[in-house]
Amino acid sequence: MSNSSQGLSFVLPLTHVGNVFMFLFNIFLPATIIFLNVSVSLSILLNKALRSENRFMYMLSTCFSDICTGVSYYYVGVFDVRDYFDSPTSTFYIVPTFLGLSYMAILAAQADRYHAVISPFKYPQRMTRNRTLLVILVYWVYAFLIVAVHNLVTVGVAKKITSIGTFVGNIFTLIIMIGLNIRLFIIARFQLEREPPSEERESKRSSVYLILVVVVFFLSTWLPIFCHVMACNFFNSTCYTFKNEGTDPLRILPRVNAALTPILYIRGCTELRATLLTKVWKTCFRKSELFLRFVCMPSKRLVKVGRIERREERNRGKTGEGMKTMSRSVKAEEASPGLDLRV
Repeated sequence: MSNSSQGLSFVLPLTHVGNVFMFLFNIFLPATIIFLNVSVSLSILLNKALRSENRFMYMLSTCFSDICTGVSYYYVGVFDVRDYFDSPTSTFYIVPTFLGLSYMAILAAQADRYHAVISPFKYPQRMTRNRTLLVILVYWVYAFLIVAVHNLVTVGVAKKITSIGTFVGNIFTLIIMIGLNIRLFIIARFQLEREPPSEERESKRSSVYLILVVVVFFLSTWLPIFCHVMACNFFNSTCYTFKNEGTDPLRILPRVNAALTPILYIRGCTELRATLLTKVWKTCFRKSELFLRFVCMPSKRLVKVGRIERREERNRGKTGEGMKTMSRSVKAEEASPGLDLRV
């Protein structure tokens, strides 16, 4: 990250109550993002059954990118930062890339669920676990190749690449996302109802409904910035820009989605929720409770230790006084003349 010639200040001057609440929100939001996504990631990694399913690999990818989004927001959201190409406080296009990775992960997960429902017999043969991991690796590598290109070319070329790529990419992905959403809803509503009741049908239905809800929330938080960028690029005009990232509602909404997505995962997946409650949160809370007992109660232990030490000192003092008394009595007996028992 590049540094400005002057020191970084907070996102807003903390002179008004509203500014203080905005500042606290920008601290609480990334903390929530990190906590929830780390919890979901640990739940998936600790459960072998979850790791064996492709949809949870996409969840894990989304969580990793959202964790990076939460960590980076402590820079772009808390301080007075404008993350643009020619800004002295830019992040070299790295921070927006984490948001883009979440976007690509959800799009890939939606296509994966569509493929699994449409071709239930061919899907396990086509999309093995290794191929799923390869897909995830490909879009991660692609995202950072774009970052490298943006930093190797001039600012003018980078702006042109961003404007054209964003405009075309947003149109196509929105069409694909909305079209797949409608198609998945029809499948979940009519096609799966005709299948006989079974555990596999319920699993398909829950996974389809989960990705539908995730995509709906995703579109509701991303559509404003999509429309803003496309309108600015289409009319080739300079749109209104906010003072910094932390006060721009169009850029705050995608970060809110990074906190909502793991909540939807936890709410919509029973196995994930059970692992989270029994293996992650319960264990962490138990260890934290033990830690707090050890750290936050030193005074009682010190008082107890002090009492024991004072008791031992008193006992040693009493023992010493008793020994001195005995030694004095022995010396007195030795010094006094003995009785003559002779007749």
